[in-house]
Amino acid sequence: MEESSAVVLRGSRCSQCGTVAFPESTMCSKCVTPTADPLTLSTEGVVWAYTIQRFAPKSPPYVPPAESFSPYAVGYVELPEGIKVEAILDCDHFDELDRAPVSLVAISPVPRFAVGRFTTQGASQ
Repeated sequence: MEESSAVVLRGSRCSQCGTVAFPESTMCSKCVTPTADPLTLSTEGVVWAYTIQRFAPKSPPYVPPAESFSPYAVGYVELPEGIKVEAILDCDHFDELDRAPVSLVAISPVPRFAVGRFTTQGASQ
């Protein structure tokens, strides 16, 4: 079987009530029935809320990079399916994050979205 190199988010949608969830599950979190079906979520969304991590998280489990800690943004990305996904937000300047359109660039170890980078679904900046 051939593997795709595309980065995708795997979620689920309840076949009874229509609730969309991330990450993927077989159980609906709203109506609590085992009726959720797999769903590939959109790779583009809008920053809904964010904060700046300005100090290194506690270690362990965080492992600081060899070149020292740099502040980074963490927030929620609202997807067209109506759900919000927590993710690391890549940007050149933190002040550009307010309601910024973003695209998925990685899923491991956690989702990561970038400002100003778009897949074939959107326009390039």
